[in-house]
Amino acid sequence: MLLNSKSLLEQLYDGYDEEYDCPILDEDRVVDELDNQMREGGVIVDYHGCDFFPERWFHIVFVLRTDTNVLYERLETRGYNEKKLTDNIQCEIFQVIYEEATESYKEEIVHQLPSNKPEELENNVDQILKWIEQWIKDHNS
Repeated sequence: MLLNSKSLLEQLYDGYDEEYDCPILDEDRVVDELDNQMREGGVIVDYHGCDFFPERWFHIVFVLRTDTNVLYERLETRGYNEKKLTDNIQCEIFQVIYEEATESYKEEIVHQLPSNKPEELENNVDQILKWIEQWIKDHNS
């Protein structure tokens, strides 16, 4: 099951936020939809928040951090409106997602990774792959 199926995604929406110009996700429906797949394991979840995902789903959480100047340019290029852009920059400044993650999951499984340049993306992928390989070794003994 992929969550990029248009009809499935539409079923997971609970309206549209005009101020932020984006759909509103029905978090309960998302959790219900993913729960069986998450129990099976081997799933990577990529999302801009984490406080509604059950702790039992994750062995590790990576929070990508971006310099606010880089983030501003990225979001401006995407055409974010001023409110959405400002709120996203403030979230980065105040480490909102990192704090959500450390409050939602055991602090020792939450890690921050830089996400400013393409080479950092490559390093992050390498680091995550090494973690996965080690986790498999540790849990298949």
